[in-house]
This record gives sequence, structure tokens and C-alpha cells, in this order.
Amino acid sequence: MGEYQQYRILVINPGATSTKFAVYDGEKQRFKKTVEHSAQELKNFNRVFDQYQYRLTMIIEALRKEDIELTTFKAVAGRGGLLKPLAGGTYLVNEQMVADLKKAERGEHASNLGAVIAYDLGQQLGIPAFIVDPVSVDEMEPVARISGLPDLERTSLSHALNMKAVARKVAKEMGKKYEEVNFVVAHLGTGVSVAPHRQGRMIDVNNAKEEGPFSPDRCGGLPASQLVKLCYSGKYTYEEMREKLTSKGGLYAYLGTTDLREVEKMADQGHELANLLLDALAYQVAKEIGAMSAVLEGDVDRIIITGGIAHSTRIVNDIMRRVKFIAPVVVVPGEEELESLALGALRVLRGEEEAKEYV
Repeated sequence: MGEYQQYRILVINPGATSTKFAVYDGEKQRFKKTVEHSAQELKNFNRVFDQYQYRLTMIIEALRKEDIELTTFKAVAGRGGLLKPLAGGTYLVNEQMVADLKKAERGEHASNLGAVIAYDLGQQLGIPAFIVDPVSVDEMEPVARISGLPDLERTSLSHALNMKAVARKVAKEMGKKYEEVNFVVAHLGTGVSVAPHRQGRMIDVNNAKEEGPFSPDRCGGLPASQLVKLCYSGKYTYEEMREKLTSKGGLYAYLGTTDLREVEKMADQGHELANLLLDALAYQVAKEIGAMSAVLEGDVDRIIITGGIAHSTRIVNDIMRRVKFIAPVVVVPGEEELESLALGALRVLRGEEEAKEYV
């Protein structure tokens, strides 16, 4: 029996403006598709969960066109959404997880659909459904949670799936296990997450929606007193301020675009503000890497730069110039989230890892 018959896995990653899905036969990717969703298409849905049938139908139709029978799958893995704080790992999707994602108490996000689509397909086919290292992975130590104000606690929301996946990959290339090394991993994408990984645990991280470096459309950390003053100025409603902070900040607020390639082109053509913003983005990421290296007391085996922005030679070189004195820098551009989901499910199916229970 070929491995694909034992371990064919469907992986699903719903994002804010796209749905990515793939079929893996063991570790080998057989099929991959990304469907972009225009703002015009999505505006017809009031809530994220209203998009459920729309996205599910799209996946099933694409598989049918490829002559991939649903009955050949042995597991489904979906992107984990905004769940309660969890340790890293692979989780079996259950009714409690689905109920929590539908309530969306920690926020509305397209990733909330991943586990639910996986669960329903799993139930239909009689196979397990998993999530792997959801955005709510929380392995922070108590000292990292203190904010300076008892009313507010620092929380862990990050690009854990990709960060842990590339950390495992780099550790393997070093001939070691993820649990044997110390890394600082910087994911540079729509948001920026920088985390110290100590022997397999992500012991701190900047919440990519609230802290740390700015990104293409997020503000990152802001001067608190000035922010409070702006909030009470009467210029903006609560919803408008929220939008400014999480989807209309960063590069977009200054230049009206979230496309880093466009900003680089502007800088190349002599646009001074675009040039300054690119310098500032690299500067802030390097600063955060330095801070997280201090969390590891300087005991850093590698610094890893990953995410979509890691394709930018300029940004990567500017970061490396500032942090290479700390540890060797490894660049793993892009996001390997589909592969990460497949490998997480595969480790469980092969008996290499035990699936965690969501309670």
C-alpha cells in the first residue's frame, strides 16, 4: 500500500482575502490552490461564518476538477483560529472547539473557519480533523505577561504555525531537534511577530495586532499617552480607531498602499518618505529581535527571518546588518503554513506525536 493511501491529507488555510488549500500524500504535495477573494465578493457577508458555505463549496469543486476523491483522505487539517490560549502542538478538533470558534469571543477572523470546515468534512468522511499551532499558542512565562498596568495583561497572538514550522526545519538542518535549540524567529507579513523559542517553547512574543514593529497595515506599538489623547479627541469612533490600528495603519497610513514592492519601487524612484519607512520597518524589527535575544540571555543559536516580507533583499539586509552580531541569521522567505498543517497531522498519524485534546 502506497503511503498516500495511508496518509493522504487535505489542508485548509482560510485568510482574510484568500483561501489556500492543498492535498498532501505523506510529505509530498500533490495539489495546491489559492483562491483570492475580492472586497466586492466578501462585502456580501456580515460575519466571517457567513462565508462558510461559500469557501467550502469552492474547495470541494476544486478537488472535483482535479479528480481527487474525498474518500481517499485519511485526515483534514485546518488553520487554527482565535481560540483561548493553548500550548503549541497538534489538536484534534472537537465540538467544543467548533462552538468556541463560532462564538468568536477573541475576535472575528477568517482563520476561525479552518477548524470548522475541517471538522465538518471529517465528520462527513469519518476521519480525524486537526489544527496545528493556532494563532492563540501561548507558552509565555509569567514574567512576560506583565504590562505595567493591572487592568491589562500582555497576551500571545502570533504567527505561531509558520514560526514553529520554520524553527523545526532549521533545527533539523542543524542536526538537532526543535526542543534542543534556542532561536529568535521574526515573521514579517501582514503583521510582524517576533518570538524567542527556548527548547521548543515560544516563551514570549509581541502580539502582532497590538505591539512591536509596524507592518504593511498595522500600527504596532504606539506612544500610549498620545494614543489615549487621540482616542478621546472626538475625531474618530471606536470602530474607526480599531480600523486605524489593525488594518489601516503602518505603511498604508503613510502611503496608501500595503504592497511592500510598490513602496520599494517608490523609494527607488527617490520618494523620501517611502525610503524612510523602509528603513524604519527594518530598524523596528531589528530592535525587537535584540529585545527577544535578551529574553534568552544572549544564548541564541540562530536568528530566523521568515514571512512574505523576507523576500525583500533590502529589508532582510538592513535587519541582518543590525543583528548578525548576536547569532547567525537564517532567512526562510514566505509562509509554509499549508506544509506545516500537513506535517503536524502527519506526525500524529504516524504515531510520532500524540494529538492534544481541546477542553
